[in-house]
Amino acid sequence: MTSDTPRPPPRRRLFGAWGPRELKGLFWQVLVVGIAVAVIAFLWSNTVTNLSARRITTGFAFLGREAGMPIADSLLPYSPRDTYLWAFVVGVANTLRVAVIGIVLATIVGTLIGISRLSANWLLSRLAAVYVETLRDIPLLLQLLFWYVLMQALPAARAAWRPVEGVFLSNRGLILPAIPVGLPQLWVLGTAVLGLALFYLIRRRLIAEQMRDGKPRPAWPFAIGLIVALPVAVSLVLGVSWTIEWPQLRGFNFVGGLTLAPEYFALLIALVTYTSAFIAEIVRSGIQSVPRGQWDAANALGLRRSFMLRQIILPQALRVIVPPMTSQYLNLTKNSSLAVAIGYQDVVSVANTTLNQTGQAIEAIALIMAVFLTISLSISFFMNWYNARIALVER
Repeated sequence: MTSDTPRPPPRRRLFGAWGPRELKGLFWQVLVVGIAVAVIAFLWSNTVTNLSARRITTGFAFLGREAGMPIADSLLPYSPRDTYLWAFVVGVANTLRVAVIGIVLATIVGTLIGISRLSANWLLSRLAAVYVETLRDIPLLLQLLFWYVLMQALPAARAAWRPVEGVFLSNRGLILPAIPVGLPQLWVLGTAVLGLALFYLIRRRLIAEQMRDGKPRPAWPFAIGLIVALPVAVSLVLGVSWTIEWPQLRGFNFVGGLTLAPEYFALLIALVTYTSAFIAEIVRSGIQSVPRGQWDAANALGLRRSFMLRQIILPQALRVIVPPMTSQYLNLTKNSSLAVAIGYQDVVSVANTTLNQTGQAIEAIALIMAVFLTISLSISFFMNWYNARIALVER
């Protein structure tokens, strides 16, 4: 016979589930953390004492003072009368300008070179091998100086090279036609980004519904409406002008268009070529990791090689490619600090100038570390998220 009264749960004692092994591990962890905190406190106290003895002020109050330093090539508007804080923001924008464009170009070039190394064309595969083995074994700083000296050796603006109409290459840098972007154009671009995000969500929902009932639902009407029609409608309502501004030679320099300064152009070429050589090897190893049976099955179906790579091989190779590719993206971002060697004013160069003018060494170094830590963690977070999305899910 059993009683209907529920039996009360057993009372748990403090640390009752922990045995001697767990308590021993907790003790060592607390001890290590305590030692680390004590070391940091000692270093901080010693630093503050020494700075006070030398009458060196600490803190970030200097960021509100007038910088007085020139920044020749800046993505954001800047003048020497701006504060150190704005100069630092301009330096961060210059670093991001190099890192983001460099990552995109290095990925494209590295992928093409990696695929070319596996080509059946003997000449193409050997040229790709020479590209990889040459650029990967030469230090990046030497390549950076080579490209910068080469840019300085180009003809003057009056004798600039013109490979295509509207594009000029001289010792003033690379000058391209451009569309002036102001606030109205930014509204249209923002609408396009919003439409793209909405289309992504709608497409996911359509795919989920198709997986549930097996009925295909076309997504192209939503793509036309959200990505094309919506930005065009906003552009017409706001009366936005999309005229192309062509560069023109006036006097000793070009006016109009988009100018990539020699320092920025040399830094971008060096980072892209150097990093793409490593990415090419990562892509090649990823493709070779796909089982041979996948190639044989695709060949048996009579598929074209480009279709096989795009739809069968590369999606499977991404699981091998993405983790080491993350390291290359981080390396490219950190290697952009070599811009100091050729005078491109990124965040490191601006921070060094600030350090020399104000004497705030600890604060300047701390700002550099915070910027690169934030950028690196952002890249790692995005790539880990992407790697988790393409990971093989077993049922």
